[in-house]
Amino acid sequence: MRKHLIVLVALFLAGCSSSPAKDTGGARTPPPLPSGGTAAPGTPRVLATGLKIPWAMAFLPGGDAIVTERDSARLLRVTPAGGVTPIGTVPGVSPAGEGGLLGVAVSPGYARDHQIFVYYTASRDNRVARIGYDGGLGAPRPIVTGIPKGEIHNGGRLAFGPDRMLYITTGETGAGDPAQDKGSLAGKILRVTPDGRPAPGNPFGTRVWTYGHRNVQGLAWDAVGRLYATEFGQDRFDEINLIEKGRDYGWPDVEGFGNRKGFTDPLLTWKTSEASPSGLAYANGSLWAAALRGERLWQVPLSADGKAGRPIARFTGDYGRLRAAVRAPDGSLWLTTSNRDGRGDPAKDDDRIITVPLR
Repeated sequence: MRKHLIVLVALFLAGCSSSPAKDTGGARTPPPLPSGGTAAPGTPRVLATGLKIPWAMAFLPGGDAIVTERDSARLLRVTPAGGVTPIGTVPGVSPAGEGGLLGVAVSPGYARDHQIFVYYTASRDNRVARIGYDGGLGAPRPIVTGIPKGEIHNGGRLAFGPDRMLYITTGETGAGDPAQDKGSLAGKILRVTPDGRPAPGNPFGTRVWTYGHRNVQGLAWDAVGRLYATEFGQDRFDEINLIEKGRDYGWPDVEGFGNRKGFTDPLLTWKTSEASPSGLAYANGSLWAAALRGERLWQVPLSADGKAGRPIARFTGDYGRLRAAVRAPDGSLWLTTSNRDGRGDPAKDDDRIITVPLR
C-alpha cells in the first residue's frame, strides 16, 4: 500500500472563475467534514467469480442485478445470494480496445414496461438501445446512434436520474477537440427521454447536457439530487465533477484546476496513479469511486451543501482494478473487478463481484 497519498482536492466553485491564468493544477486540501459521511465500510464479501470483464450493473426491482460483460457482450443476472445466470448476448456488439458492451440501466418504470437500456460499441459507432426483458431478452431497439467510437475513451455509463431522464456519458475517443464542439456527441454527458429524444429543459435544445469531458466513467446523485461524475485525466489529474446544466468542464484546454474563465473546475482531483476513477455511487453521506489504476475504493465524504471532505482510500490493492460501484437496494455497495481487461494481473477467480456492507 502506498504510504504517502497525495490527494489533490478543492472546494467546489459555484461558478466559473474569472481569472484567465494558465492551467497550473493548483488545489487545496480541505479538512475532514465535521459530521457524517466518514464511517468506514464493513468487511467485503466476494459474491460471484469467473466473470469476463464485467463493466456495469443495474438493479431490477426485486434486488437482482443485470451485469454487462464488455467483450463477450453477455448480459448476466446476478442474485444477492451469488447466483449467476446468463440471460442473453446483445447482437451487433463489436468489441475492440475499450469498446464493447458497456453501460446498463433499468427503466424506472420497469414493473410496467420491462425495459432495460444498454450502451455498446457497434461496427461504426457507439449507441444506446432499449431491450425488453421479461423472463426472456428481446431484440435491441437503438434510441441514440452516431456516438463516435474509438480504441479508447468510449464513455459508456448509463443512469436514470431523479427526473426519470436517461443520462449517457460519452468519451472523446482520444481526439480531444470534439469535446468542445457542442454539435458533436463525443466528450459529453447527454440527457435524453426514454425514447432517446433530447430531454425537456436541455440547455442547447439537443441531447447535450454538459460538454468539455475527456472520458466520464461514473455518475451518481446525492440525497438532494446533485449529480456527480468521475472522469479520467491524461497525465496529471483525474477528477470528480459536480455536474450542472450547460457547463463546460474544460477538456482538452484544462486538466484539473485551471481557474480559467468559461470553464468549470472539478470538485476534487487525484494524481492519475492513485485513481483512474470509474464507477461512482452515493450512499451514507459519501461518494464511493471505484479506481482502476489506483486499485482501491475511494470514499469521498460530502457535506450537506455538496462540498467534498478529504478522500479516504479503502481496500487498496486487495482486489486489483475496480470498475463498477453501485448501491444495491439493500443499502450495500456492489463492486466489480476489471483484472481481465488486459491491464490487470488477474487472480484465478477473476473477475469478481464484491459486496460491501455500509454503516
